[in-house]
Amino acid sequence: MRSKLYTFNRLAAAAALVCGSLVAQAAEVVPTPWVVQSAKAVESQVIDWRRHIHQHPELGNLEVKTAAMVAKELKKMGLQVHTGIAGTGVVAVLQGGLPGPTVGLRADMDALPVKETSGLPFASQAKGMYFGKEVDVMHACGHDAHTAMLLGAASVLSQNKDKVPGKVVFIFQPAEEGGANIDVFDPKAPSWGAKRMVEEGVMEKFGIESVFGVHVMSNAHAGEIQYKVGAALNSADGFRIKLEGKQAHGSMPWTGADPIVASANVINGMQTLVSRQANLSEGMGVVTVGSIHGGTAGNIVTGEVTMEGTIRSNAPGIRNTLTGKLPEMVTKTAEAQGVHADVHVAKIMPVTMNDANLTRAMVPALQKASDGKATETFVNQAASEDFSYYAEKVPGLFVFLGGTPKDQDPAKAASNHNPGFFVDESTLITGVRSHVEFVLGYADYAKTLTK
Repeated sequence: MRSKLYTFNRLAAAAALVCGSLVAQAAEVVPTPWVVQSAKAVESQVIDWRRHIHQHPELGNLEVKTAAMVAKELKKMGLQVHTGIAGTGVVAVLQGGLPGPTVGLRADMDALPVKETSGLPFASQAKGMYFGKEVDVMHACGHDAHTAMLLGAASVLSQNKDKVPGKVVFIFQPAEEGGANIDVFDPKAPSWGAKRMVEEGVMEKFGIESVFGVHVMSNAHAGEIQYKVGAALNSADGFRIKLEGKQAHGSMPWTGADPIVASANVINGMQTLVSRQANLSEGMGVVTVGSIHGGTAGNIVTGEVTMEGTIRSNAPGIRNTLTGKLPEMVTKTAEAQGVHADVHVAKIMPVTMNDANLTRAMVPALQKASDGKATETFVNQAASEDFSYYAEKVPGLFVFLGGTPKDQDPAKAASNHNPGFFVDESTLITGVRSHVEFVLGYADYAKTLTK
């Protein structure tokens, strides 16, 4: 017992020394002076851009005015600008004055069908068409901040291109939240967002060797950065199910086939895909039914039930198990009760994977950008991101930037996709610096890959 305790104390002491060393290293990180000064000089412009975009949001695949504004600003910076990519996407290219690799920096431009309740003087009053229906529109996920921060980084880098190694490709992407005019369950539906940009060859055409992205989040204070090695965000897939039974009188259910009872068994059965068929040693999985409709009166066994839901996982193997086995499980469960099931699964976004070596190599850059306020997290975010498509092509790093004011509790802040979602604008300059430091940091890292 004594020897075990002695060994434990020595290990604890060693761990403390390592942690202390890491803290010391983080404290010793010195921000790049010209990056700090140049980012500060464009901060007011970045805030203006963000407020304009926030006040005039557009839904996915409909970002016509946003894209035009972005292209106009990039051309004023003297960059080579390409428009009409993946519909409303914009790509700009900066050739630096020093030799180096080609780095991709990505921001998304689309908003959500949400009515804003923030009370900001520049709050959105916009409306848009969402699947043929007029809805309120709001930047409830921070894409306005992402676009403004990347414009700021483009400005900083273009003004200091003599200090920029290699080539920088600025990717302003539409429809991260999905197209406002695309039914994901339609097998003939076109691709959208990052997937469409990748399919159109954006990575190969511009020679992108690595790709970076920043997402503002309400669960951390402004200026703080969180990063994770490996799975950073879950995959996202959807399902749409129609259960067709036989209508009957509620007092005589044996004369019909009840799709409502079948739906209850189907929902319970889908949960066993996670608890009994997925290899949970690889990660986690979630199957959620978010919408279910059926019936017109309490004394009628309805003839039809429809439901839709989402499938999430942080492990590709589990994702494949859930999406692959769900149709058969639903079909056979329904058949056992005399009900026919029509099942459609839409594979939407892969797991967002941060390249392990790249992530670790970029930690000094993140510390420089955040003045030492970058921390590693070991639990991935539950939501999903189509940045994953870029990171499937080349090594990628996607990090999270806090947006909650420092005097507020992030645990009580309105989350992303909430009508009260709020971004403290003091965090924007950290986002600008992050993009610039990505470029500089990757150039140093790329040198080690060629040795």
